[in-house]
Amino acid sequence: MNRLKLIILSITMVSGLILPISSGWAHGERSLEPFVRMRTIQWYDVAFSKSELSVNDELVITGKFHVADDWPNNIPEPERVYLSLISPGPVFVRKERYINGEPHLNSFPLEIGRNYEFKMVLKARIPGRYHAHPSFNVKDTGNIAGPGQWVEITGNADSFTNNITTLQGNTIDLETYGTANGVRWHMFWMALGVAWLVWWLRRPLFIPRYNMLLAGQEEELVTKTDVSLAKGLLVGVPIIVILGYFSAVGQYEETIPLQTAIDLISPLPTAIENVNTKVTRAEYDVSDRAMTLTVNVTNNGDSPIRLGELSTGSVRFIDPEVVQDTGNYPEEYMAKNGLEVTPPGAIGPGESTTLKVVAQDAAWEIEHLSSVVRDTDSRFGGLLFFYDEDGNRFLSSVSSPIIPQF
Repeated sequence: MNRLKLIILSITMVSGLILPISSGWAHGERSLEPFVRMRTIQWYDVAFSKSELSVNDELVITGKFHVADDWPNNIPEPERVYLSLISPGPVFVRKERYINGEPHLNSFPLEIGRNYEFKMVLKARIPGRYHAHPSFNVKDTGNIAGPGQWVEITGNADSFTNNITTLQGNTIDLETYGTANGVRWHMFWMALGVAWLVWWLRRPLFIPRYNMLLAGQEEELVTKTDVSLAKGLLVGVPIIVILGYFSAVGQYEETIPLQTAIDLISPLPTAIENVNTKVTRAEYDVSDRAMTLTVNVTNNGDSPIRLGELSTGSVRFIDPEVVQDTGNYPEEYMAKNGLEVTPPGAIGPGESTTLKVVAQDAAWEIEHLSSVVRDTDSRFGGLLFFYDEDGNRFLSSVSSPIIPQF
C-alpha cells in the first residue's frame, strides 16, 4: 500500500510539471466560518464607483454595515477594528478613508447593535483584473471581508505616480523615493553578514572541528584573530547604526512618527424602530438550498410595510415585487428572485403578524454559507429590510439557531 501511494504521488507531481496548468482563482472569504460572516459585520449598500479604470484613476467604495446584535460569544468583541481592502497584492493605493464622514486614520471601537457608513478612495496602480473587497481587521479575530467585485485596470504600470508634498514643501513620488538609499543599506548589511559567514566557513567545519573537541583542542577552535574581529564588529555595528541615525535626523528634521492613537468615531444616530421582528424558528433545507424563517413582525410605523429583502453573509435575497432598485451592488452576491414571503401582503400600521420567509438560491452553497449547519456555533444571522409605500426602508437585525433539514 505504501509503495502504491508513493507511485501515485510521483505520477501526480510529474504530471503537474509536464501538463499545462490553467489559471485559477478563489475567494478567501468563503473559507471563513459562516457564523462569523453572518453574525459579526453585516454589510449592506456596498457600491463600487466603477468596474473598469486606468492606472492612476480613482475607485471609490462606499457602503454601510451593521454590527450584529447577536455577536458570537466565542469571538472577542470589536474593541479595535481597522477598515482595509482585500486585493491580490498592492494593486491599489489607498488615498482616503472615512467612517461616518470622519477621517479614519487609526483603529477604532465598534458598538454592537449600531450602524456605520464608510468610504474608501483608492488609486489604481497595477494593470490586471482583480477581485477587491472592503474588509475589517478585528483585533484577536482576524479579517472579516465584505462583498467583492471584479475590477479591470488598464494602462501601463510604469506610468503610475504617487506624489505627495512634504512638510518642507517638496513634492516626492512615494513609489521611488528613498529606494536607492534603502538598497544601499540592505546591500551593506548583507555584505557584512556574508563576510562574517565566509570568515568561519573558510576553515574545515563539523567533522574536523568535532575531532578537535574530542582531542581536547577546543582552545584552538577560536583564534585571537577571531576574537579581535568579533570585538570589532561588536563595537563597530552599534557605531554605524548610531551614525546612520544622526545622519537621518540631520537630513530629515521634521518627521511624523508611527501613530498609536485610537479613533473615537460615534455610530450613526439610532433610528426610530418602526418595525420589531423576532425569528421564532429557522430551518435550512440542505437539498433545496433554502432557509425558512418564521418571523413575528410588528409594524410600529404610520404606513403599511412589506418585507423585501434578506441580507446575510453579504448575499442579498430579493423579492422583486417589492425591491426594484438594488443599487450598484456586486451582481455575484444578488439572489434577485430568492425571497418568498407568506402571506405576501402589506402589514398595516400597528399590526402584528407572523411571516414565513423562504430564502432559496444556489448562493447558499456557492458562498459556503450552508456549512453553518456543521459549525460549532450553528446560528443564523442577517438583516431584514422592510419598505413602505413611499420606498422608505427599515432595517431589522435578526438571528436564531438553525435546525437542519436533510
